[in-house]
Amino acid sequence: MDAWEVLSDGFGRVHESFGEVATDGADLTWAPEGANPPAWVLWHLARVEDDHIADGCGLEQGWFQGWADRFALPFPKEAHGYGMSLDDVLKVRPPADLLRGYHEQVHAQTVKALANKPDLDRVVDDRWDPPVTLGVRLVSVLSDELQHLGQAAYVLGLPRP
Repeated sequence: MDAWEVLSDGFGRVHESFGEVATDGADLTWAPEGANPPAWVLWHLARVEDDHIADGCGLEQGWFQGWADRFALPFPKEAHGYGMSLDDVLKVRPPADLLRGYHEQVHAQTVKALANKPDLDRVVDDRWDPPVTLGVRLVSVLSDELQHLGQAAYVLGLPRP
């Protein structure tokens, strides 16, 4: 198994788990006071994957191919969740089917990008020391996504007051 197969498998597991967490009927907008609700966590997860894969592989983000309009969020279209206040986080309230649809497109683009076997040693961010390579960026995204899926699943499993 080569690096691209390992990454593809990892992102495939995220995609499968995403569908298991973003189910119809799940209360994706509830969270304990001060915590990020699953709707925001899942949107943020998909936005970051979309943004980072597109940037690292020279592709257009799916978000700008109609998804930003479908979500109709009250932020600049470039927003992906970093640095948002809790007030802004609570404005992200999409239904599960919209989240799944967007992540489906994001995942399809990720699979396609990885199938092209991009240069994992190529520097994609030289603002860090050492500079960040595409391989490091992809592992970072995958790690964040797995954590976010766990966070969303945990909140969904909490008893409601």
